[in-house]
Amino acid sequence: MGVVVKLDEERQKSSPLDRLADLVKDDLKAANTAIVERMHSPVSLIPQLAGHIIAAGGKRLRPMLTLASARMCGYEGDRHILLSACIEFIHTATLLHDDVVDESDLRRGESTANALWGNKPSVLVGDFLFTRSFALMVEDGDLEVLRILSQGSSILAEGEVLQLVTANDTETSESAYMEVIQAKTAELFAAAAELGPAIAKRPKKEQDAFRAYGMNLGIAFQLIDDVLDFSAKEEALGKAVGDDFREGKITLPIVLAFARGTDEERAFWKRTMEELDQKDGDMEYAMTLLEKHKALSDTAERARHFGAIAKDALGTFPDSDIKAALLDVVDFCIERAY
Repeated sequence: MGVVVKLDEERQKSSPLDRLADLVKDDLKAANTAIVERMHSPVSLIPQLAGHIIAAGGKRLRPMLTLASARMCGYEGDRHILLSACIEFIHTATLLHDDVVDESDLRRGESTANALWGNKPSVLVGDFLFTRSFALMVEDGDLEVLRILSQGSSILAEGEVLQLVTANDTETSESAYMEVIQAKTAELFAAAAELGPAIAKRPKKEQDAFRAYGMNLGIAFQLIDDVLDFSAKEEALGKAVGDDFREGKITLPIVLAFARGTDEERAFWKRTMEELDQKDGDMEYAMTLLEKHKALSDTAERARHFGAIAKDALGTFPDSDIKAALLDVVDFCIERAY
């Protein structure tokens, strides 16, 4: 099933993420070097486990937002290198913790750290990466940077707890779910994008503009992830398709289908998502209900709405190759084929 527009053949050859990476390639190379260096520890399990998840794939989108926003704002120093590494450490720490909470066995097509080493080492190495991010913040020494990153980390953690509170609750409203993903996912996108104009000492309106870009990109990104869980191919998604359903994780497609469903359909969602009483054929029936109530297509449409807001946020900046790439990244994140 497809509910978003497929990329044309030419754009598939070179994705916007690849083009953005090429525009900041020297900075990205330096950031990757910093990431490897700063996760080093004499406790061998730490770099071994952290290196597994960091090297498992991913496009470094969040660190690239810091690198690109800094260059787009005319920054010519090198502070953005370590700050982008800081963003990656925060992101990776949350992934390690998420996989433990979700009891996930697969991420980006590879076995999760908790599947290989167990829950305790994964949680503790996640804590180590958080402390490394704190050290990088202090090393930078700018109070505005500390504000952005400490506030972002706090809100992200609140989002994780809020998701736990709403887990398996089919009565979750759309507004409550949006609050979860804004904190849990979009906040780090926003902080990453905001760092560039902050260290470039640009006016607050430019900092706010990049924050709005990152926030709305992050929301759109997560909404499409919600759709992909029901429609992607496993090798493309990097995790087992239907994991959210099997774990009873409430996402926007389910929120919409539940709200629009009959009493009988709501009973199905309560059995499968709240009680986790799942039987053969339940996943297929869930897909039928999602299609019947246009839950996937409407979720994708909401993602396009937030994507449009993200692009509008950069409207006051002069045209440049980096700006064009950042705008294309929004479309790419929304149009991911499945």
